[in-house]
Amino acid sequence: MAISSTINKVSLNIANIDAHYYATHELTVAQHPSENDFRFMVRLIAFMVNADERLVFTKGLSTDDEPELWQKSLTDEIDLWVELGQPDEKRIRKACGRAKEVIIYTYHQGKASVWWQQQREKLARFKNLTLFHIEAEGVSEMVKRTMSLQCSIQDGEMYLSDDELNINVQVKAHL
Repeated sequence: MAISSTINKVSLNIANIDAHYYATHELTVAQHPSENDFRFMVRLIAFMVNADERLVFTKGLSTDDEPELWQKSLTDEIDLWVELGQPDEKRIRKACGRAKEVIIYTYHQGKASVWWQQQREKLARFKNLTLFHIEAEGVSEMVKRTMSLQCSIQDGEMYLSDDELNINVQVKAHL
């Protein structure tokens, strides 16, 4: 029998001063059995950075045709395609062809650095592609079945807190 996904309820209060975005999101987010708590939180961080009323989580790990997050226009065109990790060049090319804007968030510094050095020249041709690296030590400890998170973003700095922890999350552009 296959292990089913864990369903997490997330109450997310976002104050993004840089983008002038202030909202509360009540999310129900599935955590795939193969997804560890850190990667789950990286997905939430990517949501927080790009938060919009039309930004939604997709089937993610369970499908090849969808990113982790996307934002579609009212005419069902893909305005934003968000990937995590180190996708291959073929997947990135497909995303850049389908969406107006593509953002990749890497994590795990060592793996991300090696991947970036290998992909840098190939990815330079995609004008609608942006890459960031997330450093979020300690966020795994925030994962619970029911979470209430506060996120503030100001001057490029992200602060994430719950009832017990306050964490400074770094989201840096790849150089």
